[in-house]
This record gives sequence, C-alpha cells and structure tokens, in this order.
Amino acid sequence: MSRRSKYPEQFRRDAIELVGSSDRPLRQIARELGVNHETLRSWVNTAKQEAEAGPPAEDPAVTDEVQRLRRQVAELQKEKEILRKAAAYFAREMDR
Repeated sequence: MSRRSKYPEQFRRDAIELVGSSDRPLRQIARELGVNHETLRSWVNTAKQEAEAGPPAEDPAVTDEVQRLRRQVAELQKEKEILRKAAAYFAREMDR
C-alpha cells in the first residue's frame, strides 16, 4: 500500500517539465526544488513510460456509442440543411 505523496501533483508535473526543458543537470534542479534527486528521477521516468504507453484503451461499448452518435449527428446535419433550403425556397415564394 503506497502512502500519499507530500508533493502536490501540479508540483510534480512542473518539475518534470522543468527537467525536460532545462539543460541543467537533474541533480541541480532537484536541489533547487528541494526534492531528492532520485525522487525527481523516478517522476521523470514514470512520465516517460506513461508517454510511451500512449492513451489508455477505450471501452468497446463507449466506442460503439461514439460511432452511433456521430452517425446521428451527420443525419441531423443533413436534415437541418434540407430544412434551411426549404425555408429559403418558401420565403422566396412568399415574396412573389
């Protein structure tokens, strides 16, 4: 069972970003932030592994629902376009 970290998640993300964007050694950055260099190295390695793994796999039921909703949106957009054209046509007819 892991214990709760004393460092907030935003602090960790900022520290990882600093390591990636800086040309200073990790040990120096860790010292400036007041973090053990091995702790910071662990955060960086974990972030790299998560980035390489990519996004988590989606639930097939969710994927099916998204596809169904996209089809429905496309159908509704077609219907809206037809109604828009019909309204314009009848508006021209009323002006005559």
